[in-house]
Amino acid sequence: MIALRLYTRPGCHLCDDMKAQIQRVAKATNTPIALEEVDISTDADLETRYGLEIPVLVVNGKKAAKYRINEDALARILRAGGPGAAGGSGETG
Repeated sequence: MIALRLYTRPGCHLCDDMKAQIQRVAKATNTPIALEEVDISTDADLETRYGLEIPVLVVNGKKAAKYRINEDALARILRAGGPGAAGGSGETG
């Protein structure tokens, strides 16, 4: 099981897009994931840390992407078990 955390806020279309990508890629690669969505608007510290970068995707505790990620890069990260294992951060943007 791969732990994913997606930092978002309500009304963020990029966040909705990334969540849909995660679900598509996990299904296509048959990768078991645990996706936790974190609403940064409910926490001032998270708003300060991630407010200008959302969505931010963290995979197994490591930042994998902000703003956008292409599905091929996400598939590689999920198959490898996380961004460090994929030979790079996988971060885009």
